[in-house]
Amino acid sequence: MEGEPVGTDIDRRPPTRLLRGAGVLISCFTALLGLLYFVLAGAVLGAFLLWPRTRGRAHALLAAGARRLTALERRRRSVFFHDSFPEHHASDQQVLRYLASRTYAGLLCGIVVGLLVVGVILAGLLAAGVARSTLTWQELLSQVVLGGVLLFLDVQGLLSLAALDTRLARECFGPSERELLERRINELAASRAAVVQAVDTERRRVERDLHDGVQQRLVALAMLLGRARRSKAPEQADALLEQAHKESQEVLTELREVAWRVYPSALDNLGLHEALGGVSERCGIPLRIEYDVSGPLPPSVETAAYFIVSEAVTNAAKHSSAEDIFVSVKGHDTRLAILVRDSGVGGADPAGSGLTGLHSRVAALDGRLNVHSPSGGPTTITAELPCA
Repeated sequence: MEGEPVGTDIDRRPPTRLLRGAGVLISCFTALLGLLYFVLAGAVLGAFLLWPRTRGRAHALLAAGARRLTALERRRRSVFFHDSFPEHHASDQQVLRYLASRTYAGLLCGIVVGLLVVGVILAGLLAAGVARSTLTWQELLSQVVLGGVLLFLDVQGLLSLAALDTRLARECFGPSERELLERRINELAASRAAVVQAVDTERRRVERDLHDGVQQRLVALAMLLGRARRSKAPEQADALLEQAHKESQEVLTELREVAWRVYPSALDNLGLHEALGGVSERCGIPLRIEYDVSGPLPPSVETAAYFIVSEAVTNAAKHSSAEDIFVSVKGHDTRLAILVRDSGVGGADPAGSGLTGLHSRVAALDGRLNVHSPSGGPTTITAELPCA
């Protein structure tokens, strides 16, 4: 069942009801093959299955034959239901359990189909009796009511058994490619919405920093220059100009900090390692960085890695009361592993705005982010980003 290129030549369009109905009918015949296999294999291998010394070998032989019938069932699902399953290796127990359940469900489906055929024959006899006028209205009404109830039960039984067949195939073969594609579409839609929200949050934060920080300092600078311009005493004017010069330097420093939080130019000029060095220089507590990445990284991965470290370090410096922070950035094959650990009090909320933004940024690259912050610390943030 594994390694078989199933579904490469199957129509990707949803199967018609007629095709699905044919698949259900064929499942009744494949269930007879399963029953025949279990009967014959039980007769031949029964004694060996009971003897401990030969049980393992006999069980392997039983599972090997069951895999062939299971591959037939997988092919039936692909042809008549357009299920294309990814490569998946099921254990011997899974194969035997699936074939036994599939045989039971198929035989039960055959019984339901047989009852439905009998009902159709009886309906034909009833129609013939009506045509010959040999039935009274009371008999006709009772037969129609009874036939309608039986038809309803038969149809519901077939629908339930078809759903059971689908569930059994999914449990043994794994989710189909269509289900995986639908799941992936949902994940991409959720990550896209999260990225849009993260970008909007970041824009609001930058606007707040400019309004509450840089703008207020520029207003103070303008007031100082205005007072110096109107001052009639040279000594007072010089003092105001000196204060204005100091204020202008602080404005430039804060504006540079805002620009770094938007996007650090060092990423383009010097690379991720040097950009992380800038984070260490601006951190108010001791920060140790281990960087072990060979080869260049995609720009999107570099940007995400920088903001993961920067945001995690900023949160630790502001809220954790940590004495030191450790950062590790290592490249493993096609993935980049990031670890940020502080010695603070812990209790970080993964649903907070900062960590939620990091989750969105990592999810947009199909990465993973984990936050472990028990009360009392330490807080450890790990992230894995695909580089391929």
